[in-house]
Amino acid sequence: MEAVNLLSSNRYTEKQIGYLFISVLVNSNSELIRLINNAIKNDLASRNPTFMGLALHCIANVGSREMAEAFAGEIPKILVAGDTMDSVKQSAALCLLRLYRTSPDLVPMGDWTSRVVHLLNDQHLGVVTAATSLITTLAQKNPEEFKTSVSLAVSRLSRIVTSASTDLQDYTYYFVPAPWLSVKLLRLLQCYPPPEDPAVRGRLTECLETILNKAQEPPKSKKVQHSNAKNAVLFEAISLIIHHDSEPNLLVRACNQLGQFLQHRETNLRYLALESMCTLASSEFSHEAVKTHIETVTNALKTERDVSVRQRAVDLLYAMCDRSNAQQIVAEMLSYLETADYSIREEIVLKVAILAEKYAVDYTWYVDTILNLIRIAGDYVSEEVWYRVIQIVINRDDVQGYAAKTVFEALQAPACHENLVKVGGYILGEFGNLIAGDPRSSPLIQFNLLHSKFHLCSVPTRALLLSTYIKFVNLFPEVKTTIQDVLRSDSQLKNADVELQQRAVEYLRLSTVASTDILATVLEEMPPFPERESSILAKLKKKKGPSTVTDLEEAKRERSADINGGPEPAPASASATSTPSPSADLLGLGAAPPAPVGPPPSSGGLLVDVFSDSPSAVAPLAPGSEDNFARFVCKNNGVLFENQLLQIGLKSEFRQNLGRMFIFYGNKTSTQFLSFTPTLICSDDLRANLSLQTKPVDPTVDGGAQVQQVVNIECVSDFTEAPVLNIQFRYGGTFQNVSVKLPITLNKFFQPTEMASQDFFQRWKQLSNPQQEVQNIFKAKHPMDTEITKAKIIGFGSALLEEVDPNPANFVGAGIIHTKTTQIGCLLRLEPNLQAQMYRLTLRTSKETVSQRLCELLSEQF
Repeated sequence: MEAVNLLSSNRYTEKQIGYLFISVLVNSNSELIRLINNAIKNDLASRNPTFMGLALHCIANVGSREMAEAFAGEIPKILVAGDTMDSVKQSAALCLLRLYRTSPDLVPMGDWTSRVVHLLNDQHLGVVTAATSLITTLAQKNPEEFKTSVSLAVSRLSRIVTSASTDLQDYTYYFVPAPWLSVKLLRLLQCYPPPEDPAVRGRLTECLETILNKAQEPPKSKKVQHSNAKNAVLFEAISLIIHHDSEPNLLVRACNQLGQFLQHRETNLRYLALESMCTLASSEFSHEAVKTHIETVTNALKTERDVSVRQRAVDLLYAMCDRSNAQQIVAEMLSYLETADYSIREEIVLKVAILAEKYAVDYTWYVDTILNLIRIAGDYVSEEVWYRVIQIVINRDDVQGYAAKTVFEALQAPACHENLVKVGGYILGEFGNLIAGDPRSSPLIQFNLLHSKFHLCSVPTRALLLSTYIKFVNLFPEVKTTIQDVLRSDSQLKNADVELQQRAVEYLRLSTVASTDILATVLEEMPPFPERESSILAKLKKKKGPSTVTDLEEAKRERSADINGGPEPAPASASATSTPSPSADLLGLGAAPPAPVGPPPSSGGLLVDVFSDSPSAVAPLAPGSEDNFARFVCKNNGVLFENQLLQIGLKSEFRQNLGRMFIFYGNKTSTQFLSFTPTLICSDDLRANLSLQTKPVDPTVDGGAQVQQVVNIECVSDFTEAPVLNIQFRYGGTFQNVSVKLPITLNKFFQPTEMASQDFFQRWKQLSNPQQEVQNIFKAKHPMDTEITKAKIIGFGSALLEEVDPNPANFVGAGIIHTKTTQIGCLLRLEPNLQAQMYRLTLRTSKETVSQRLCELLSEQF
């Protein structure tokens, strides 16, 4: 009561204490509320700005439904009245916003709404700031009524952005003019699509360009407040650019700006940049620009200390993934998974599974990826993931044999995750016959391998394995008695678990009673599954909340119309020449050539030797072939050859003395290539040392499509020459004949070896025979950049040994060349002389021809 009495005082301090007491302590059901409301009404009507301010603050602080009922009709009148003081308008706008948030039904919309919009033109920036907050909230619920605010907001924003920091004296914060108002205006504009009026739209584009330009200017102050204010405006502007998604130029600029923040020392900026780039990745205009930052993002995944930033990096990799980089991104996510925080493992597993399925051109890669996933993070692999592998393997004939072979090999690890046993049991039960011809995976070995895991598994897995056993009885009559003995044992027939007991009894009876025909009918192969939305995707949506994933998914679906898992699985042969949609252009045909993409579509054919004795007249090497060849000595992927008609891309991988190369032939024209025949040509010497096998290629290549060829490589002994790839085809009636050198070089069979300084020099001295060392002194052909040199030595295949050479400017490497017959240890030392722009390269290996060849190859690189 004392506080209520203070409200009627005419002294500011007494009134303030009364209002403060009431705001904090009075319950909205208090019987004094009528007296309080009366006092507030008197103050609002008093026209004394100080008293009006106190009353409005009290209403906003209490903010109860009763307060809204009493004053929601009064406050808009105060807000739009011509004679209200600026400070009161500010308080009135914020008070109305508070009441609208708690009781929107009690705030009457009406003639005052159009007048509130005009507060955006007010002279007083404080009023504009408060009004913008109010209008943004109202516009989200009633966009039509507040549509006129767009042009006013743009012109206001334009005036702020183009003003100098001295113009808005009171509202400049650390050299940034009115940052919080700018942020609010940009937020208001995000309630609406891009302005239709070209003049307004042009002015807005100018504003956004100015904000992006200012971000590039050197900072006017070193203080963190300056960069915070500047970045707040920048990030909100980028959000608006993303929201409008209509100006390709701005979207790409925004992407590049965010790219600079990815390596910023400020953790929050890195986090925000990754988050905004996730959204940019879903825009067709900026998707390609986002992809250029893939290295930085994968680096963030490895080096970032803060788990929430790592989580955003995973989200961004997922968002930027498409056919061209799927293998790289999936590999990065898998390697991160080994050390990832437990809190985000399940989500990464789901994302890897979705990407592997969505962008698999060759389902053998898909099978490898998922089995790897189970090996690395088995506990986090949900049922959906392994169900999906089985659905895909059953639906695709071309991958069944490979899947059976791969799970058979994976199951040989001493410790297998139970999910792997489930996949293995299911796939061998269906397709074990495809590998049973090999004595290493005979029926009995397959059975013993699965049964060795049986006792370590949970009941549902054992039940699944019993089904596999009965399938084996049908597939392999020779193991029937062994399996019947297992089913007949007490541990099965008298099992405490009713499911296992029932299966054992029924399967045993079935195997004894049924004739072979009946057995074959009951246990025939599973029919293909009907295609439906991937259950993994559904699970990820549920985990992340619908909006995040769905929006990205939808945007992606627009972008790559040729995603796998359409209504029905494509037949194996069709996948080899799928015509990409223009935007998901696989090899970037017709654009600047990026590295070729994706794994090979399996063409199901057996390996065929293509070295015919009499190739028809082979063209001389294409101009530039030697240069291109040299470029591939230190890298495995890229475009090997390109002219107006044809683009040849390569992607290769090597392990010890074996390698596999995918050659992509892209038709850049709109006309079919006919009689398309690629041939590999080797001299007799080379053929003795290098064994190559290729699969045949479809003789027609549709316009705009690409086909690919797989070359399996085995290094039998060291070699110096390179094979020649000759391509012959007919285009529009004319015969085309192209030859290029194929970059299969001795250094591809390098395995890097780490060595301590003392071991290195000890080995160096051992290789001191004159014929073991080859040295070359040569002039630098490229700028002498340390980082590039390091990258080339690592790309060459050897390990780069730090702190081994007493002179830190020198580079030292070590590795082993693997051939079928021998292993050859190699040590190398590269000494740059910056003054003379010269290098001295020394190679020591146990074989003179190897030293010679490696020295030739590596000298060409610098």
